[in-house]
Amino acid sequence: MRAWTAGWILAAGLITATPAQAGPEWPAKPVKLLVGFPPGQATDAVARLLAERLSPRLNQPVIVENRPGQGGSIALAALAKAAPDGYTMMLSATASLVSNPHLYKSTGYDTLRDFEPVGLVADLPMVLVANAAQPFSDVASLREYAQRHPGALNFSSSGNGTLSHLGMVMLEREAKLQLTHIPYQGSAKAMTDMIGGNVAIGLDTVAVTLPHIQSGRLKALAVGASQRLPMLPDTPTFAEAGYPGFQANPWLGMLFPKGTPQPVVRRMNQEIRDAVATPALAQSLKAIGAFARVDTPEEFSQLLRQEYRSWGELVQLSGSRVD
Repeated sequence: MRAWTAGWILAAGLITATPAQAGPEWPAKPVKLLVGFPPGQATDAVARLLAERLSPRLNQPVIVENRPGQGGSIALAALAKAAPDGYTMMLSATASLVSNPHLYKSTGYDTLRDFEPVGLVADLPMVLVANAAQPFSDVASLREYAQRHPGALNFSSSGNGTLSHLGMVMLEREAKLQLTHIPYQGSAKAMTDMIGGNVAIGLDTVAVTLPHIQSGRLKALAVGASQRLPMLPDTPTFAEAGYPGFQANPWLGMLFPKGTPQPVVRRMNQEIRDAVATPALAQSLKAIGAFARVDTPEEFSQLLRQEYRSWGELVQLSGSRVD
């Protein structure tokens, strides 16, 4: 009996010691923040803004490490293999988590099993834009024109299977349209050709489209966010345009490897929430077309499950595949 009691006390001590040690002692060294895109892109810019504010809160450097490739999936595969000790995390874009696994033959990770969701950081809403000379100025007149000219209206994307492509597939489905897809390698050339009149319409982020909207070279038809954007107050949401089920509102979310202690996950979630709540960071995010958005680990986990399914259905509908 004494031996059993001693064993039970030891076991209980071990059970309680693990999370207790993971919390107060963390972090005891620099924390690595992976980014799946090159320096200068939106995800990288947000990561560096966040790292700058997290470092003093954690009393340790937060070091951004870029591992570009495969639409962010190379970095996520590295995260999945990292030690779950709280010293490697990643700021991931939407597509890397919810559409890439359906698009690529192999990504090296399972979105729903290999990570500990920490929380959202920001939204990067998309805008439906058109060449300024097009004979429509809103979604209703676009739909009317496209239905009178099935297949004649083309749209650009930043590549097969990207969210700018899949978002337009969603619009085709919701509005019962037949459009022609013109894929590009990245957004810059797609915008150039739309401005030049070679492409009629397209869907891309605020950061990409806003300068051309403000110059008058493109016109905004609708925004993919749930609310109107402050820099485009006269542009309706898709819901206001009659498509309440349509949202093209990519986000950036933070993750740890699966098995990272929950006290570490929750501490990071709180630090992110506090950092994002500061007016200075919120303003810096808006300057690059991002909008602060935070939630709990449980809410982020639920969002991942929902969007993994919905974007996966759009990949299948589009017929896109990258080997």
